[in-house]
Amino acid sequence: MQPEPHTWRKSSYSGVDNSDCLEVADGVPGVVPVRDSKHTDGPVLVIPRDAWRAFTHLTRR
Repeated sequence: MQPEPHTWRKSSYSGVDNSDCLEVADGVPGVVPVRDSKHTDGPVLVIPRDAWRAFTHLTRR
């Protein structure tokens, strides 16, 4: 799944050279597409929005 033309964004914590980062696409109903920023033509992991919200909540702790 390539959710184009949605905009992909990286975390503000992606580091100095932005080499070890995931990107997420906003605006896809009900899911959060996630991809490797180094392989933008590679596979996309599609995560249910509630699961993504729980994951990001836990990582902020």
